[in-house]
Amino acid sequence: MGTLSIVATPIGNLEDITLRALRVLKEVDYVLCEDTRVTGKLLAHYEIKAKLKRYDAHSSEKIHEAVIDDLMEGKDVALVSDAGTPGVSDPGVMLVERARVAGARIDAIPGASAVTTAFSIAGITGNQFTFLGFVPHKKGRETFFKSLTTFLQPAIFFESTHRILKTLESLKANYPESQVRLGRELTKMHEEMLVGTASELLDILNAEPVRQKGEFVVIFDGRG
Repeated sequence: MGTLSIVATPIGNLEDITLRALRVLKEVDYVLCEDTRVTGKLLAHYEIKAKLKRYDAHSSEKIHEAVIDDLMEGKDVALVSDAGTPGVSDPGVMLVERARVAGARIDAIPGASAVTTAFSIAGITGNQFTFLGFVPHKKGRETFFKSLTTFLQPAIFFESTHRILKTLESLKANYPESQVRLGRELTKMHEEMLVGTASELLDILNAEPVRQKGEFVVIFDGRG
C-alpha cells in the first residue's frame, strides 16, 4: 500500500516551505494539485521535476477511484493545494477520507497556513479562535454574518478580492462598533494587517483601490 502525503505549500512567499515537503515532492510518483500552473511554478523554483495531475472540487468519482487504485498498487502520492495546507477549506478532505477507508497510509507534511499566520500577527489576547472557512457566496450569507456574535472567541474567515468590500459592508451594517482585523497579502511583499471598525477599513480600501486586491483573512472580535 502506498502513502498519501498531505503537503502544505507556501501561501505567498516561496521560501515558506519545509525541507521535508521538498523531499516528499521529489520522491512521490505524482502530485495532485488544484492548478498545475501554480504548483508547476513552485516546483520549478526548487528545480523539482514531478508528474502533476489535476485535482480540485470538481474532480469526478473516476479520478478518486484512480488515485485509490494507485495507492493500493503501492504508489506514493502527494496532495497539495494552490496555497497553504490541504484539507482546510478545499476539497482535499474527500480524498483523505477515501484513502483512510481503503487502508492507505496518510502522512501530514505541515507548513504554512493563512489561519495561524493571520492570528499570529493580529495581536488578539487569548489563545482560542473559531475558524469559519470562506464566507458563503449567496445562500446563507446573511445568516453567516448575523451568527458571528454567537461565538465566544474571535472568528476567522477567508474572503476573496471580489467580495471583500461587500463583506465589510455586511460587518458595518451588523456590527458598526466592533473591531475587525484584515490580513492582506500575507507573507508577500505588501503584507499588512489593517485594524479598525468595518467602516474605517472600507474608507482605507476605497481610498486606495489597489489594497482591495489579494486574498484576505478576516478576524472579527465581537468582544470589543
